[in-house]
Amino acid sequence: MDRHIRTVEDVLRLLDGLFAAGGDRWTTDAGSWWDDFYADRLRQIPFFAAKPDENLVSHVERGLLTAGRALDLGCGPGRNALYLASRGFEVDAVDLSSEAVAWAGERAAEVGAEVRFLAGDAFALVGSELRGSYDLVYDSGCFHHLPPHRRISYLALLDQLLAPGGLFGLTCFAAGAMGSELPDAAFYERGRLEGGLAYTPEALRGLFGGMTEVEIRRMRDEPADSSYFGEPFLWTALFRRAY
Repeated sequence: MDRHIRTVEDVLRLLDGLFAAGGDRWTTDAGSWWDDFYADRLRQIPFFAAKPDENLVSHVERGLLTAGRALDLGCGPGRNALYLASRGFEVDAVDLSSEAVAWAGERAAEVGAEVRFLAGDAFALVGSELRGSYDLVYDSGCFHHLPPHRRISYLALLDQLLAPGGLFGLTCFAAGAMGSELPDAAFYERGRLEGGLAYTPEALRGLFGGMTEVEIRRMRDEPADSSYFGEPFLWTALFRRAY
């Protein structure tokens, strides 16, 4: 007889387990899925290239983001973390995949960048490896791979780590262009995330309504020879936490 549930975190982990059989990208074994994904570095994956997001560059160049302490969630091979470091930010970057983090560390060493890369579950690292306040929390492609119940953890992370007046930047699947538009309950009925969840601007405004919207727009489509990453099936968003 199993009667171990006592906390909200116990409930969240129970719900995590509902997706394990489907081999989804957010499960207790998700790190190994992403390790396999990143293992072949020669694959023609657009975000494998060492190019920062075009919206992130735009925010910095327009003065919306200024150097400070930054956290890169789901950093992958480090493209945005390295850009932020090059612009004077003190950067912590975390990813479930140790393979991705190793690749990111190699890239940082090649250019002499100082970034603290961490492999693991960002939610579990809050309060230990991830502490204090960040002037910027940036997420390029992590949020849309979370099951609906983990939005609770995500909002709690922002509440604990984002500084008063700090900025939260996000790119995620755009409804009508990429990702599943099923209602939240359907993912639990099916036991899989269908490759990722699509969002609308209205959904993002509702979920992050405790912050002030600075900008929501579609990511610009960057050509292959561009110095920046840009795919139009993504929303880009920037929110500011109240002081």
